[in-house]
Amino acid sequence: MTKNNQIINNNNIIISPAKKIILGLQHVLAMFGATVLVPFLTGLDPSISILCAGIGTLIFHLCTKGKVPVFLGSSFAFIGAIALTLSQHGIGVVKGGIIAAGLIYVIMSYIIKKFGVNTVHSFFPPIVTGPIVMVIGLRLSPTALQMSGYFYDTKAQVSEINPKYLLIAGIVVITMILVSIFAKGFFKLVPILISVLVGYFVSILFGLVEFEPIKEAAWFGFSPIAWEHIKTFPVFNLTGILAIAPIALVVFIEHIGDITTNGAVVGKDFFIDPGIHRTMLGDGLATIVAGFLGGPANTTYSENTGVLAVTKVYDPSILRIAAIFAIILSFIGKFGAIIRSIPNPVMGGISIILFGMIASVGVRTLIESKLEFSYSRNLIISSLILVLGIAIQEVPIVEGISISGLAIAALVGVILNKILPENI
Repeated sequence: MTKNNQIINNNNIIISPAKKIILGLQHVLAMFGATVLVPFLTGLDPSISILCAGIGTLIFHLCTKGKVPVFLGSSFAFIGAIALTLSQHGIGVVKGGIIAAGLIYVIMSYIIKKFGVNTVHSFFPPIVTGPIVMVIGLRLSPTALQMSGYFYDTKAQVSEINPKYLLIAGIVVITMILVSIFAKGFFKLVPILISVLVGYFVSILFGLVEFEPIKEAAWFGFSPIAWEHIKTFPVFNLTGILAIAPIALVVFIEHIGDITTNGAVVGKDFFIDPGIHRTMLGDGLATIVAGFLGGPANTTYSENTGVLAVTKVYDPSILRIAAIFAIILSFIGKFGAIIRSIPNPVMGGISIILFGMIASVGVRTLIESKLEFSYSRNLIISSLILVLGIAIQEVPIVEGISISGLAIAALVGVILNKILPENI
């Protein structure tokens, strides 16, 4: 519903264009940490990764008719393969492998379209997707707590606690709770942004914010390394393709889970409209473009789905505004330095809520589907997905290539759903 060119969200709160810009910035903050973390771990350039995230998101929305409120960012699934390939063979081979991975996405989107959405749905009913969505949130929870100042050393069997970090993360969590519950009007829609500002201010008081990198950062433009990566032509050889491209087959299952989660939060079935083949195509084309520019493979971001769950504002145009922000900000060195200066406990506190929201959406999926858990079949499928998905981190296949516990759990769930008889 619109009124004087203003959009009203699900809470019947009028959202003006100016407010949508602020909401878009909030989505940028949510995706920023993870998107720049991948290039830091692999040796790619953070500014290019932000640029690819913005361009990739716009490509995704074009492919999905602007109907799916998704933001694309750097995929964690490719970290090991990219880092190893970059160190041994250079950026050209990495670019070739990422482009090949994008082509696999495109091929899979055609296969999905060929066999139909009902066939895809038959492999991913609520008894499979509900626990998968829960696993997506719960797998990320240790990272949120570690950023917040709590870490359990499994070898030494001792807990490592940083009281200062825990205090800041706690203040951020409490701020988000108070704003989400008691704030009125527009302030109720930006609890993450307000919480980040409060946490950043408290971090300054504790001396955790480093201002020197902000002063040293250039105002505009890419670094020399970034330009070198952009100018290098892709190299398509068997080594790079085999090291990187097959991971797309693993990420496909994660993509199904992410789109299911996004649809569950919004309350729409994106498998049907605009179609899961279109979302997969969007991921594929975005990844191909990222490969040509020298960025990591793109994927749909759970962090931004968490923002949707918190704010209950599902307007896809806000995600496109965030994408434009990302493209512009990728050229502004000072802004990137400011965002990178946000201390871990601040983002840790935010992540505790966001990742918990995602897991809760999985619970809601099971409840709304009214599944009967007195049947052993449903108990077996859900229990194996939960245990395997949470307990298994990565399983190496060959050097530089591994499969995530989430993908293993999803595969087990899909197989069991097909072979176990109904109503037992």
